[in-house]
Amino acid sequence: MNILNPADGTLIRELAEDDAQAVAAKYARARAARSQWASRPLDDRLAVIRKFKEQVESRKDALARTLTQETGKPITQSRNELNALAGRIDFFLDKTQAALAPESVLEDAPGKLAERITHEPLGVVANISAWNYPYFAGSNVFVPALLAGNAVLYKPSEFATLTGLAIGEMLHAAGVPADVFSVLIGSGDTGKLLVDQPVDGVFFTGSFATGARIAAACTPRMLKLQLELGGKDPTYVCEDADVKTAAESLADGAMYNAGQSCCSVERLYVHEQIHERFVAAFVATVKGFKRGDPMDETTYLGPLARAPQLAALERQVADAIAKGAALLTGGRRVAQQGNWFEATVLSGVNHSMELMREESFGPMIGIQKVAGDEEALRLMNDTAYGLTAGVYTPDEARARRILAQIRSGSVYWNCCDRVSPRLPWSGVGHSGVGVTLSTYGIQAMTRPKAWHLRGV
Repeated sequence: MNILNPADGTLIRELAEDDAQAVAAKYARARAARSQWASRPLDDRLAVIRKFKEQVESRKDALARTLTQETGKPITQSRNELNALAGRIDFFLDKTQAALAPESVLEDAPGKLAERITHEPLGVVANISAWNYPYFAGSNVFVPALLAGNAVLYKPSEFATLTGLAIGEMLHAAGVPADVFSVLIGSGDTGKLLVDQPVDGVFFTGSFATGARIAAACTPRMLKLQLELGGKDPTYVCEDADVKTAAESLADGAMYNAGQSCCSVERLYVHEQIHERFVAAFVATVKGFKRGDPMDETTYLGPLARAPQLAALERQVADAIAKGAALLTGGRRVAQQGNWFEATVLSGVNHSMELMREESFGPMIGIQKVAGDEEALRLMNDTAYGLTAGVYTPDEARARRILAQIRSGSVYWNCCDRVSPRLPWSGVGHSGVGVTLSTYGIQAMTRPKAWHLRGV
């Protein structure tokens, strides 16, 4: 497997992929090692994850450079991810003990029935992670999974392989046994080999198409399955919103990490009373984003991590223009080595266009004019996805009324593209099943056991 730099196409490193024999062997070793890890006191496992956090802190600059080199994420944004990782780990360290504590739900007198609940580890967990935020997407699963007493077979995306190997090195250095956390190297074929193992849970982050294939493979086996998939995330800008503030916030929400986020803003609905002013402010903000070398401290827009996505973006632009959209800026590949696409804004869009229906996963957005709240709400819910949605207005009651009717796992008022470890991360429809983060995400790494106890 060749690891390429998406900024210029140069070869970074060659690695051997794990074949069927290697995957099966790693599974067997994880199965054998799991019980001893689960039998260790939770305090021991918490101490190990604290040391992992220290490893990340001590290697932060080198880790950021590796992440930027293999994904194209601007170096400042790579550091942002690593800096924010500390807070996410702290949440799991602070909340796991209480989340997994046995619960007494009925305490009765001697000789009568008592009832309690314990949270038992799943066993061996397959974690197939994403390249766009590998530290976030990965740690959402492997940190609580390890704390709960599971063994983890971690398959990083082939576009973030070196970061995945670094995660494994740091966990091992922190005290996680090598067989309790194994990194599997390879592309989709390796992921399929992993899913085919008799694991106790599969946790996948990626596209709907791949998630659907994994679901089809796992469903007959009745195992724990969680799929964190894509989004076509909408935001409605009301006529009473501050135009400049909303435009700057939403431009960042659409273009950060070159729009390569499941919760990037991908559809904008703007009230007709402020539509023209908002579009002008939005385009001006986007034109101010500096595209360039992702290792440059001043770069905001880097290349796409995946070359095939360039054609998908071109197809959406061509389809939108053919159906009447106006191209306000961008719309083309950049004529240089690497996977570069211009920051792209289109107006005059509608739901007949692929741009407003299918995930773009790039620096591109459509802006549609609406007459009011009811039209905006109808259009926001007109999607197969349901990951995030937002409203910009100073009127809290209005925002709450609109957001309460949105079919989405997360909703935002006057903010966007935000994930909190304290809140559950989940989706509706093609955005997936299951939950990570929050105490629900910790308990997702376990199965509840019901205890019916009668003394004699």
